[in-house]
Amino acid sequence: MKNQILQSFTESSWVMSRENKQSTKKNHNITIVDVARDSGVSYSTVSRVLNGYEYVKESTRERVLASAEKLGYVANLQARSLAGGKMHVVGLLVPGLDNGYIAEIVRGADDELFRSDYNMMLYTTHRYQGKESEYVKSIYSGLTDGLLLLVPLTTTSYLDALQAQNFPYVLIDQADSTNRSNIVDSTNWQGAYDATNYLIGLGHRKIAHITGLMGLSSATERLEGYKAALTDHNISVDENYILHGDFYQHLGYTHAQTLVNMSERPTAIFAANDLTAIGVMEAVREFGLSIPEDLSIIGFDDIPQSVITYPKLTTMHQSLEQMGRVAVQLLLEQIENPERPARRITLATRLVERESCREISVSE
Repeated sequence: MKNQILQSFTESSWVMSRENKQSTKKNHNITIVDVARDSGVSYSTVSRVLNGYEYVKESTRERVLASAEKLGYVANLQARSLAGGKMHVVGLLVPGLDNGYIAEIVRGADDELFRSDYNMMLYTTHRYQGKESEYVKSIYSGLTDGLLLLVPLTTTSYLDALQAQNFPYVLIDQADSTNRSNIVDSTNWQGAYDATNYLIGLGHRKIAHITGLMGLSSATERLEGYKAALTDHNISVDENYILHGDFYQHLGYTHAQTLVNMSERPTAIFAANDLTAIGVMEAVREFGLSIPEDLSIIGFDDIPQSVITYPKLTTMHQSLEQMGRVAVQLLLEQIENPERPARRITLATRLVERESCREISVSE
């Protein structure tokens, strides 16, 4: 069906119901012609229905889909690829589906693919590097027309392979030191600088930072932006105030416990993303402190959850949905014109002031 998201949580890329699997075993030679004969329409009409084209009567569409399901028809995408045609399927590789940051990017990508009559095949790696490489190899072996890579852990090992195959791909929120990749990201350095500068403007001088996963360029750039803002205001960078996280809530919680137990506790914490900030807020409240009266907290991303925390989280907004849309646009351009030079599109970030930061006197 049009723009159905096919999630792959195992080595198999396609997820079918138990009934369809059993039916397929019995009817492994079912073709589009069989579906056309059973539904009483031409095979060209069946093709239009199965490829999601809109100009088909609803009653005809329902009859064709019912026949396809009854017969256990499964589209042979690899055969279509070998025949030299486009499959109108894009692979999206993500570390997981457990947070608003990824969900917003996926939503933007899915909407743009739907608008362009493409489908999405979704792979989750759970940040396991070996699985990233395994999935990438299967994807460029004929399952999709192109690939979106959302914050991959390591890229050089398989970027070379993708480039050697001249296979279209786009990196989302991750850099490529070779400058040969299409990339869409945000102003991570500037956003972190602005977040830290905002806290300094409120009077804070003891500002801690919980980083993201340091194998990712977004985490590195945010750390450097934080340090630059301190240096520009003649505030020494205290390495004790820098704790390495992984962009997830648990380490935000754990590191916040370390920070609030320091003899010289920071007055503010800049978390590398909102999930980390939410973990920080939980730990601070458990310690019996108030936000922002005792500790100011600022995040990064502006995910939907940031407005339902207590208090509401001040954060750096980045256009996550737009990032997904732009990534798809870059990929489809590359699919249509493989010789087009690689481009990097960087989206702006901006401060969203809410309730988790307050002004203090410099003496505090």
